[in-house]
Amino acid sequence: MITLYGIKNCDTVQRARRRLDDEGLAYRFHDFKADGLSRECAQAWIDALGVDVVVNRKGTTWRKLDDATRDGLSAANAAALLAREPSLVKRPVIDRDGTLSVGFAKVDEDAIVARLKT
Repeated sequence: MITLYGIKNCDTVQRARRRLDDEGLAYRFHDFKADGLSRECAQAWIDALGVDVVVNRKGTTWRKLDDATRDGLSAANAAALLAREPSLVKRPVIDRDGTLSVGFAKVDEDAIVARLKT
């Protein structure tokens, strides 16, 4: 089972959803805004991939954080922040039966889709 996590109005998430639809890949979409993000789920992603892979430090939400929060971010406290501010997660997160990937860069699309098909 494929679960695609993201925000429905994110351009990258929309592109990923279109591509998965075009490829005939069945998936469940989990919208952070509507469905939330649990601290446990965020921690599992951080444990598996690392805080630097999961946290989007380039987006508007990151820039809006106060300096103390940005400077103090660590693997130990990131899950609580992501649960409170799920827009900080790099998108999309794709979970295929426990195998995770983050992002959907145009140059990587074909490889991501190929992995999802196997």
